Amino acid sequence: MRTDAQEWFDTHTSLGHEWCRHRLTALKGDQRVSVVLPARNEAATVGPIVTRLRRELVHRVRLVDEVVVIDSGSVDATAAVAGRAGARVVRQGDVLPRVGDRVGKGEALWKSLAVTRGDLVVFVDADLRDFDEQVVVGLLGPLLSDPLISFVKAFYDRPLATGGHVLPAGGGRVTELVARPLLNLHWPAAAGFVQPLAGEYAGRRSLLERLPFVSGYGVEIGMLIDVLEWHGLTAMAQVDLGRRRHRNSSDAALGRMAAQVHLAVLSRLHQHGRALFTDEPAMVMTQFEREGARFTTTTSDVRVTERPPMAEVPEYRTRLAAESA
Repeated sequence: MRTDAQEWFDTHTSLGHEWCRHRLTALKGDQRVSVVLPARNEAATVGPIVTRLRRELVHRVRLVDEVVVIDSGSVDATAAVAGRAGARVVRQGDVLPRVGDRVGKGEALWKSLAVTRGDLVVFVDADLRDFDEQVVVGLLGPLLSDPLISFVKAFYDRPLATGGHVLPAGGGRVTELVARPLLNLHWPAAAGFVQPLAGEYAGRRSLLERLPFVSGYGVEIGMLIDVLEWHGLTAMAQVDLGRRRHRNSSDAALGRMAAQVHLAVLSRLHQHGRALFTDEPAMVMTQFEREGARFTTTTSDVRVTERPPMAEVPEYRTRLAAESA
């Protein structure tokens, strides 16, 4: 059984390494590109990321116009390290002081729009290890080559270290256990996104400035759903960026993240006027597996049905009545 999500996956998915930075720089024209790194206590990784972005994409090919780090109340040397590497560092609490400041990654992303000038904005997590600037190149590819695309998500293998071993495609536990089932159930058209919670994505300012931003970890799934609802799948694309190494979260942190993702989905169900269920829930689950250089889709029928209490079944009641006679 082939789904709309699988067809979209085949036509709107590209490989990050195939995008040429020189060609994209030529296509860029007079558009400006901002790269934003939301950061909280990321002194160990933010410096190399900023250094590489500026060396490779600001100076060598001039694909990126500004690299901005939004410091979300770090208590380590994040701001100083990022500044020495050449980023423009902005303290989150100093942006739009009239509206105050809220806790969470989404707040940093939202406030970044007030202090950046790019026509295209690329969001990159600041905890990436072994950073490759092709992350940004790949995300810009669909935006600069196709005027109909307004929003691009990344996906990748996420190695998960466990018990002394490394699972090459693991790490997306909240995605697989919370986000993917909820999207497949309520927004099956979005089931083709390999990693809906990926922290690397890009969009046109004209779209981003009209979206609400969930302040916590629900920002990615909330944004994905809103873009889908208001602009449709044809305005969206995704890019396979290969492999991503970052700091794995504890189970306790993942629990908090899962709760915020679930709350963001519930809020979108309400805002977009979708009923939880009108009948017995039925769902085809789309999942992904790495096969060589590409991800492939698999589908499974995971519907659940429900039986009434046994006390309401006529045959059971007849038996009880006969036994008590």
